[in-house]
Amino acid sequence: MRRLAINRLLERPVDQARAERFVAKHGSPIVEGPRATFLWVGEADEVLVRHRVQGLPDPLSMRRVPHTSLWYVSIDMPPESRVEYQFEIIRGEQRESHVNDPLNPRLAHGPFGASSVCAATGYVVPEWTLPDPEARSGELVDETLQSKALRRQVRFKVYVPARFVPLVHHPLLVVHDGDDYLQYASMKTVLDNLIHRGEIADLVVAFIPPGNRLVEYANHAPHARFVARELVPYLSDRYPLLGGPGGRTLMGSSFGGIASFSTAVRYPELFGSLLLQSASLVFTDIAFDHGGGAVFDPVVKFVNSYRAKPRRVTDRIYQSCGMYEPLITPNRSMANVFADAGMDVRYREARDGHNWENWRDRLREALTWLYPGDQRFVYE
Repeated sequence: MRRLAINRLLERPVDQARAERFVAKHGSPIVEGPRATFLWVGEADEVLVRHRVQGLPDPLSMRRVPHTSLWYVSIDMPPESRVEYQFEIIRGEQRESHVNDPLNPRLAHGPFGASSVCAATGYVVPEWTLPDPEARSGELVDETLQSKALRRQVRFKVYVPARFVPLVHHPLLVVHDGDDYLQYASMKTVLDNLIHRGEIADLVVAFIPPGNRLVEYANHAPHARFVARELVPYLSDRYPLLGGPGGRTLMGSSFGGIASFSTAVRYPELFGSLLLQSASLVFTDIAFDHGGGAVFDPVVKFVNSYRAKPRRVTDRIYQSCGMYEPLITPNRSMANVFADAGMDVRYREARDGHNWENWRDRLREALTWLYPGDQRFVYE
């Protein structure tokens, strides 16, 4: 492998003009084989790269090229990796945080704003996540349900596939953090594309939002009761749905994964499948020092209880997690626990982090495994 571009630059003295020509040529980040170099141009006392990659120092301190305003740092970047990052700029007593890379037009979006993206060699945005003019568009229907369990009105969206036939019983997928999956994981586009191509069945999908997410999703009995005893019957009355557990799947990421799993535990055999993405399956093997703060206390208590007495609560679990996120260790462990409890588990890891594009990129494999396009339905 050739020496990194930044090292070739530093072989001889660098002035500001040469530094600017280097940046204009390469941009940022510079991906070369299994390495990536981040660049920043500007006057500062210190420049840091902030990220959420487990195993890398956070923050990463950048070095300044002498006699210039160019800053740099290089890291390992294995093939097919994808990393989200931002800069922190320190000037005297002033600290500017959450700064996206002005040299990098590639951004990922989420509920807390945008982040810059570094994509390693071999990573490409899956083409099935992009709008296809040939794919017929399903409809998003606004629904409202007055929940006794949650003591509030729940507004949510239901995806009805373009080829919806009222005489056909359709599988039901319930998606926690539904608005975020639609906005940040392109899920309607993914559904339209995969259904159009015949890769997945014609699903009816309920995209439900949380109220107080950190409470309702953390093994919350009223939330589970809402999903199992109110939402599913309501949807079954309004849409032709498959009646058995094989036609129902709960889905969620992070705390939404806990909401899905804990609902299945409280109502075993009601849902035939779970789709868990970077689920917050945090547990302790000794004492109770989990490091996640008070919001994780009910989660850890729930997961510890399940690990003490594992049992089969559904038929299949598609489980994925990013290799660069802190949740990778508990997810690896729980995949084995689920399998040992008698459930069919398909577990996948990606060189990515705890973010919506990671979860988006796993949707095709998950949905085609759970509800392949050649599945047959019951006609009334």
